[in-house]
Formats: sequence, structure tokens, C-alpha cells
Amino acid sequence: MNGAIIGGTGFYDAGDLLRTESVETPFGTVDVEIIRHGDSELGFLNRHGKGHSVPPHKVNYKANLKALEMLGIRHVLAGTAVGSCNPDFQNGDLILLTDLIDNTRGRSLTYFDGGESGVKHFDMSDPYCRNLRKRMSETAKDQPPGFKGEGVYCCSEGPRFETAAEVRMIRQWGGDVVGMTNVPEAQLAKELGLCYAAVSVVVNMATGMEQGAVDLEYGDGLIKASMQRLRKLLKDSLMAPLDQDHCGCSNALIPL
Repeated sequence: MNGAIIGGTGFYDAGDLLRTESVETPFGTVDVEIIRHGDSELGFLNRHGKGHSVPPHKVNYKANLKALEMLGIRHVLAGTAVGSCNPDFQNGDLILLTDLIDNTRGRSLTYFDGGESGVKHFDMSDPYCRNLRKRMSETAKDQPPGFKGEGVYCCSEGPRFETAAEVRMIRQWGGDVVGMTNVPEAQLAKELGLCYAAVSVVVNMATGMEQGAVDLEYGDGLIKASMQRLRKLLKDSLMAPLDQDHCGCSNALIPL
């Protein structure tokens, strides 16, 4: 397989299902859909489960990433639905993520908790694989309007939305969009030596960015169209084989 896609809110399937692989990992069993796209086979994971039954703080991130690794997958692209903290990013915009901020609490963040697994640090200077980001940027040029821009993702604990004060804080930190799932997903991929990158679809303006309460727009035609654009972009970006020779993802671990 050329790679795998992880779908988030509003992105629950990738089409053309061939089969489902049930992968038993040390952290639980994961069903990975195998889809066809052109002449390629790709893996697909629905992050929130059937019927959106798993909230962001309960997603089994460790099992999900380990299952993809056990299937021999080395390249993972993810889609995320986000609120915008940046007035330049509006509903329906696709944002290529370049960096992240962890504002979660209480999540299991690492495969290396000591004991038999040992203790290891890992490099996060490039949290989203530069090789995959380049590939997606090139692919997006042929799929106008492409990306609205690049942005920094702040991950909140959820499942509640942020307060207006928290959004002001995120903006001061340099965050452009806010979601609930890229941590620990991105860093676990890094620990496993996988190339990982993500694209966000803006589905609402974050609290305080507009007057009134947060208004989710999943059913809006613009958002639906953006989700379809996202699905095609991620699949097309994995059509041609990729290597790990032009990034540091495969050797990010720093043993003590």
C-alpha cells in the first residue's frame, strides 16, 4: 500500500472499499479499511468510529497508529475539522498544517512510558512531514482553489469548545486553527518513524471570532464540498510512491 488516510469529523469514508483488515495491536484491535484509488491500494481509518461514537479524548490513538505500522504503512495523511482563530481563514477553507501546539490534558502521549518500553525523547522540529507537505502542495496546485494557506494547529482537550479567552490565548501563542485530535496522533506517528501530515477544513469560526455562539456548518453545502475536495486531495497525494529519504521522520527518536 502506498499509504493511509485518517478521516475526522465529516470525513467518515474514502470510497471504493475493497476489504477490511482487523489488526490486533498491543493497544487494542483496529479495523482498517483498504480502498482502491486508481491503481493504488490505500488504508483508511475512521478516527471517531462508526456513527461518530468516539469523542476526541477517547480515541485510541496508540492502537490506530500501531495498526497502520503493522500493515507496513509508512506514510499517513490526516484530515481534521477545525475552528478558525485566524480571520483570514473562513468556513470551507483548506489549511495545510505546518506546526502544532499541545493544549491537551490527561491523554496518553507516548509509547515510551518507561519500564520495558524504555524512555526515549524524539524530535518535533518538523511535526508534519516536510516531504508529505511538499507532495500535497504540488497536488493542490492542480485542484483549485487549493490551500487557503498554511497554519499552526492548536489541539484542545475537548469535547467542549474553547472559551473566548482561550481562543485569544491561542492566537497569542501563534495558533491559526483549533481542533481536538492531532495530539497525540502526530507525535505517536513520529515515535513509530512514520511520515505524517495533516490538512484542516475550517467548519466554524472559533469562539469570540464572531458574535454569538459557535455555529457548526457540517451540513452546509460549502463545507460538504470542501470535505470532498479534502478526500480527493489526500488520496491523489498518495497515488505515486513516496520514500523517507528526504525527511527526518524515520529517525526522529533520540535514545537516552
